[in-house]
This record gives sequence, C-alpha cells and structure tokens, in this order.
Amino acid sequence: MFVDDFLIRAALAGLGVVFAAAPLGCFVVWRRMAYFGDATAHASILGVALALAFDTSIFGGVLMMALTMALTVSTLSGRGYTMDTLLGVMAHSALAFGLVAVSFLQGVRIDLMAYLFGDILAVNLSDLIVIWSGAALILALLYWRWSPLLTATLNPELAQAAGLDPKREQLALTIALAIVVAVAIKVVGVLLIAAMLLIPAAAARPLAKTPEQMVLAAAGLGAFAVIGGLNTSLQLDTPTGPSIVCVATILFVISGVARQIIRGRN
Repeated sequence: MFVDDFLIRAALAGLGVVFAAAPLGCFVVWRRMAYFGDATAHASILGVALALAFDTSIFGGVLMMALTMALTVSTLSGRGYTMDTLLGVMAHSALAFGLVAVSFLQGVRIDLMAYLFGDILAVNLSDLIVIWSGAALILALLYWRWSPLLTATLNPELAQAAGLDPKREQLALTIALAIVVAVAIKVVGVLLIAAMLLIPAAAARPLAKTPEQMVLAAAGLGAFAVIGGLNTSLQLDTPTGPSIVCVATILFVISGVARQIIRGRN
C-alpha cells in the first residue's frame, strides 16, 4: 500500500496541515494576530504534559489546552492590557509551565524535541486520519463562515451594521486556530506552527488581488514548502520541520523581491 512509504505519509501530513493553515494564516495576517498563533501553539506543550500525566490522548490534551489558551486570550483582550502584551506574557508563560510540567513526569519517555520541532517522518496512518479530519473540519467551518469572517475582519463596523457579531466570528476563528495547532504539532512542532500559519500567507499577499486568490496562493506556496523541505531534508540530512519553514521563508523573500521589482517597473 502506498501509504506504507514514510515519505508519502510525511508529504500527505504536511499537505493536510498546509491546506488547513493557509486560509487561517490569511486571517492571521489580515487581523495582525501573528503572536496569537504563537500563544496558542506554546500552550500545547502543557497539553502534552497533562495528556501524558493522565494517560490520555495527546491530541485531546493539546486541543484542550490550545482551546483554553485561545478562549482566555479572547476573553481578557481589551481589559486593561494591550493585545501584544497579553499575548507575549501568555505565550512565554504557557511554554515555560509546559516544560516544567514535563520535567515532573516520572517513568514516561517523552521526546521533547519531537514536540518542539515536529517529527513529520514518524507520522503513521492514524496520524494522517487525525490531520486530514482536522483539516476537513477547519475547511468546512471556514466555508460556512467565510463571508461573515471576511466582513468582520476587514470592516467590523460594516459587519455590525449588517447584523453580524464580530466577537462571535473571532471565536470561530479562535476555535479553528486551536484545531490546526492540535493537528500540526506532530508535523512541525510547537515552535514552528506559527511560522507555517504566517509565512505562506505573508508570501502570498503580494501575489494576490482578492482574498480568495491570497488563500489559494498561500496553499500553493505552503505545499511547495512542504515538498521542498522534505526533499531538502532528505538530500542534506537536515531536520525536516525546520527545513520546511526555511523553504517557506525563501519563498517569502522571493515574493518580497518580486513585489519590489513590479513596483519599480510601475
């Protein structure tokens, strides 16, 4: 069976994450929520520790903590702290508490580097099912809420005038971000999830004229980064998750240079 090949499984896992992260990454760029992805991702280490301590599903523990962090940030924002300050405090404190909690686990083998930087080459068939199920859920949610989310993102006043609740739309986006963190932790790890959310979308921005074009471009660039990163890792024997992010960063630089060249000609 073709999925017995670990490289095929790795590629399918990476593509599943990319297709879920691309549209969410565009909303992260539009809403200037880059640090939000970091805070949600860092909380997942605490979820890993709790899942191991109580001998429950890692995916469930990560999803629970990611949702808790996302909902906490959404609730506390605007209550005496600026968003960047709140996110900075919660991102770093969540990671620190998670690492401390892991150190208390007795008799449990845990490959911390795999959770921090991902272990895409170790993805199995059950992981693929979780990743693609999560991606399908996110895409279905975004398809259902696309127009309200886009209106609330680009013009909150117009959204309110149209009878939409911007906070409800932000909650839907928050839940989707928590899900993508939970499904992506095995692929790129806690420290690189935010990069895969942000970099392909940022690289796609100069290439698109409409929001829908930006989402498609982000998905295409992310897919190229996954395949290119896997190939680079195989050829140069480098860590796979960071290699994927490095390829995405190179695409971001190329996109920026292309934008400057086009502006210069105009």
